[in-house]
Amino acid sequence: MKEALKMSLSEATEQNLAYLLNEIGKKLGVVNTALLDVDDYNLEKYDDLKWLFNHLEGKENLSVSETQAFIEELSKIRK
Repeated sequence: MKEALKMSLSEATEQNLAYLLNEIGKKLGVVNTALLDVDDYNLEKYDDLKWLFNHLEGKENLSVSETQAFIEELSKIRK
């Protein structure tokens, strides 16, 4: 997630959305990458995804229940 320091995530762009989804997927250990297809997310929900990203960034390890909760939130944010 150190790359985020090199790029500004303050703007809701397709590139930033793809980056957030990729990094969230890595942190959650998502196997089914179809859940993270950028085409399934609306830029209007960018702030919600950024909130998840920022919250995950501060976590060293996630419990199984935390991981499930984050994945459920992702599924709610999808189109």
